[in-house]
Amino acid sequence: MNPHFTPNEQQRIVSAIRQAEKTTSGEIRVHVEQHCPDADPVQRAVDVFGRLGMHQTKERNGVLFYLALTDRKFAVIGDKGINFKVPADFWAGTKNLLREHFAAGDYVGGLSKGIERAGQQLRQYFPHAGANDTNELSDDISFD
Repeated sequence: MNPHFTPNEQQRIVSAIRQAEKTTSGEIRVHVEQHCPDADPVQRAVDVFGRLGMHQTKERNGVLFYLALTDRKFAVIGDKGINFKVPADFWAGTKNLLREHFAAGDYVGGLSKGIERAGQQLRQYFPHAGANDTNELSDDISFD
């Protein structure tokens, strides 16, 4: 349980992930902790990405939303498969969208919009594989 997200808020985030993943073979995860142990939240996100096994998806199309709430740091990273396909400004645009919501204290809304945006890109480049498509990673939020 995380003191910053109520069970209802957590469910809204998980629902956004499930909705985004309905039309893509891509995988989206959210990881939340209070403090970022690294100076660089991107490096911490890379470490968490590996620890969560996100690099093990068949098409290397996982996206991680990382938040260190108390430290007010965050990162959004994608695996090799998605990085090769999205427009060059995609990650910066997604971070700006999150930053706008986070600055207003709307973490759930920001995550939901960011997840929706990532889902749109994943759907474009990694459409759902039909009956053969499996959910390779948990949709639940992970906490440290």
